[in-house]
Amino acid sequence: MKIAGIQFKPKFKDVKGNLEKMFHYANNVVADIIIFPELSTTGYFFQSYSEIFDYAEEFPGSISLQFQRFSTELNKIIIYGFPEIQGDKIYNSAAIIFPKEQYNFIYRKTHLFYKEKFVFNQGNTGYKVVNYPDFDLNLGVMICYDWRFPEAARTLALKGADLIVCPSNLVTHIWSKVILARAIENKVYLAVVNRIGRESNNAEELFFNGESVILGYNGERLAKASVEGEEVIIADIEPSLTRNKAFNEFNDIFKDRRPQLYEL
Repeated sequence: MKIAGIQFKPKFKDVKGNLEKMFHYANNVVADIIIFPELSTTGYFFQSYSEIFDYAEEFPGSISLQFQRFSTELNKIIIYGFPEIQGDKIYNSAAIIFPKEQYNFIYRKTHLFYKEKFVFNQGNTGYKVVNYPDFDLNLGVMICYDWRFPEAARTLALKGADLIVCPSNLVTHIWSKVILARAIENKVYLAVVNRIGRESNNAEELFFNGESVILGYNGERLAKASVEGEEVIIADIEPSLTRNKAFNEFNDIFKDRRPQLYEL
């Protein structure tokens, strides 16, 4: 199956313009899974609950229903980041839209980064893996800063994920050194889809460093984007190849675990 990461620059608070671009990609990119960055509908650098409130959307909502049409008609899984409102709470969320909508789910970011703590509530969904039989795929999701916590990817892998997708708005320069380990230590495919560009708010500017990447289960880079370009990266994956966790006749990275001795 083919997976595609859409690296682009969402415009801050321009939901209409961002969606026009995203819908274009959803309609025209030839892949079974299309992944957009974190908060791709709105841009990123909100600094308060009151500032983001008018841009947050329920799930399902008008945006997800539009993506559902693309997903169902074109037989594609579509994953995008957006600010989700539920009651009086707002989450940094990813919507996972399947061609058959009964499989749809939401992931709410567990680990909030920097000033996100002033904007969003802590995610409460935990880590979920969905089996989509039509693609013979076990899919798990985390968001951006979650990469820094090995427990996140490990939890998804222990729940059976073949592929972990990670919509991101990355600004640090060490993530690319570590993310290979997340694929290798769990023997999973891993797609980090980052945004590009600069965004300013309250006299502070962030630079998002691109380099979206799709990794094989042994850590090889199957596709990689540049630091600053708007690009589509595409790779072929075979989900079933991740399921045998043995690497020789005596060792299996999951069966060899000794969790009774781990102090977590």
